[in-house]
Amino acid sequence: MDIKYLVFTLALFCGMFLGMQAADADGLIIIDPPIHHPIIKRPVPLTVRYHRVSVEIDKHVATTTIDQMFVNDYDVDLEGTYIFPLPEEASITEFSLYVDGKKVSGKIFGKDEARKIYEDIVRQMKDPGLLEYVGRNMFKTRIYPIPRNGTKRMKLVYKQVLKYDAGTYKYVYPLDTEKYSPKPLEDASIAVRIKSPIPLKSVYSPSHKIDLDLDEYEASCGWEEKDVKPDKNFVLYYTVSQKDVGISFQTYRLDGEDGYFLMLLSPGNLKNRAIAKDIVFVLDTSGSMGGEKIVQAKNALQYCLKQLNSDDRFNIVSFASSIKSYKDSFVYARSGNIKDAVRFVEDFDADGGTNINEALSEALGMFRDSKRPQMVVFLTDGEPTEGITDMKEIIKNSEKANDRNARMFVFGVGHDVNTHLLDKLAEVHRGVSEYVDPDENLEVKVSSFYKKISAPVISDIKLNFGKVKVYDLQPITLPDIFRGQQLVLLGRYKGDGTTDITLSGYVDGRRKDFSYRAEFARRNRENDFIPRLWATRKIGHLTSQIRLNGEKNELVDEIIRLSKKYGIMTQYTSYLILEKEDDYESYGIRPSMAPKVRASGRQYAMDMGALSGAGAVSSAKKIGQMKQSEQAAEPVLDTVKYIAGKTFYLRDKVWTDAKYKKGMKLKKVKYLSKEYFQLIKAYGGVSKAMSIGKNIIIVLNGTAYQISE
Repeated sequence: MDIKYLVFTLALFCGMFLGMQAADADGLIIIDPPIHHPIIKRPVPLTVRYHRVSVEIDKHVATTTIDQMFVNDYDVDLEGTYIFPLPEEASITEFSLYVDGKKVSGKIFGKDEARKIYEDIVRQMKDPGLLEYVGRNMFKTRIYPIPRNGTKRMKLVYKQVLKYDAGTYKYVYPLDTEKYSPKPLEDASIAVRIKSPIPLKSVYSPSHKIDLDLDEYEASCGWEEKDVKPDKNFVLYYTVSQKDVGISFQTYRLDGEDGYFLMLLSPGNLKNRAIAKDIVFVLDTSGSMGGEKIVQAKNALQYCLKQLNSDDRFNIVSFASSIKSYKDSFVYARSGNIKDAVRFVEDFDADGGTNINEALSEALGMFRDSKRPQMVVFLTDGEPTEGITDMKEIIKNSEKANDRNARMFVFGVGHDVNTHLLDKLAEVHRGVSEYVDPDENLEVKVSSFYKKISAPVISDIKLNFGKVKVYDLQPITLPDIFRGQQLVLLGRYKGDGTTDITLSGYVDGRRKDFSYRAEFARRNRENDFIPRLWATRKIGHLTSQIRLNGEKNELVDEIIRLSKKYGIMTQYTSYLILEKEDDYESYGIRPSMAPKVRASGRQYAMDMGALSGAGAVSSAKKIGQMKQSEQAAEPVLDTVKYIAGKTFYLRDKVWTDAKYKKGMKLKKVKYLSKEYFQLIKAYGGVSKAMSIGKNIIIVLNGTAYQISE
């Protein structure tokens, strides 16, 4: 093979995975340019039609099967090279590649040989993206023929032993084909099945929204999209523990900075451990709920009633202009009572106004003698129109009535609801608010949500982090933990070392403690998704405070600071409010995108005071999603990149570290010089950040380096 072609092929392939963690990856076919072909003048990648991945994890050994179909869009038979970078942490026990039912052989380059190849390619091709792959194994094989206007299907199987860290296993599969597949993939999917001899407690992906089915010793989950160009790693964590509650702990910390941590707390899918609860369903039956809405609402409520455990107690409050309760006090969820309550719900008609204040006071007053976990499920489609209608007074009265600290889960239906009132009710009463758009199925939405909260296992939880100082927890108010669910908790910390984390809460009516030994790292660059996920939730919380309680300079300033540092743009921080117009361009924002700023120069142009309407509901939903997010917000501008725990902005064709401040002394380093490679070796993990480009400004341990050609 021509050495120039080999260099180009490797460079093109490796550049495809810019910004990924070192892990297993999907393959690529690079075709040779046919002689005298009018279109194909140089090596190019083939289009990927589909990319399907199946993963079987048994006793923490992962078998990954990759099924890819490549498409030859040209009118000539082609020859090409299939390349696959091997997971460096894996213990390869089987590596099979099949083409049209026949096994073909390839060559595996070891780490030392691959390192020499990569470093040589960097110098020859001047492609910084290759820095990501120094020290990787590599597999490649020739493929011929690739039929004209035809397809070539590849199947690859390999095994690896997953890394274990204090009860947590991690699996990574990169999916970055965005830059090099000429067309979007018709479909891309990953299906994972997990079997464990130790009880599974949680399965969590910080990168993709997954469907999850979790049992005690088995779990399955998956992700799938169509017409897509995948652009980020699929990352999956799962925790195992013999204890009733599994606690997983991960950290991220750079030198000289406070650390970040992520905790997963889950009881797994333990059977027969749900705590008996008291619950009141509060349903709006005003005239605006007429038609299909009232039918779906009644079906949803009847579903919830049938899901109650026999030891639960319940009541129902319907409200319009007046209030109607099912019973004067709680009744047990026994068969006869459930049948009677279903008939009570069936008789609901939609008529009259909306007396929210009296309905909530009635419902919350029922908990005065309760000593169990207490819940209110409140559903409405409108603003208060009867009785007390002032929002502040309704909130005040609900707080006064809720002397047992019942949690309130709020559903707003349609676009006519008072989003400020509903969000404030959820915040004050330690619950969450959900919104159902007019085109969504109310019955499905309510039923699905109720299933998640129907079985509390630990209530009124508290955490003690021992000798390490922890701050800025997200969420700020810790929810109850439900069977089959998990709490994703993020925060910051000072200090370091090993300490005991104690989780305490009510289990079966008694206070119980669960302890976990955790290591707060002095330095750890592995989990660089944690800072952005923490910042996503923090910005969501701050934005919610501004929306519900009004703008305060310290809240606005903090949102702007976090936006700059982490490159996170939201409906409230899409356009940073900067001190000078020139600063917009510095942060990748066109002047035409800049909002109209009021006299203070520190306020947001958008109207965050809207109470109702489609815009208000959309804002409320997005803020709620940020506050509860399990995946970090992604940069929405091409001029903003987040890589290896750092945020870079493209300023005057130079990728500039967000930590760089004007006036800092710059130490200049020539790209590809001896000093350049020494810098990479001196700072472990910095090669990922350096792979962003040839001209960068990067801050390392307080020193600013300017890399340039």
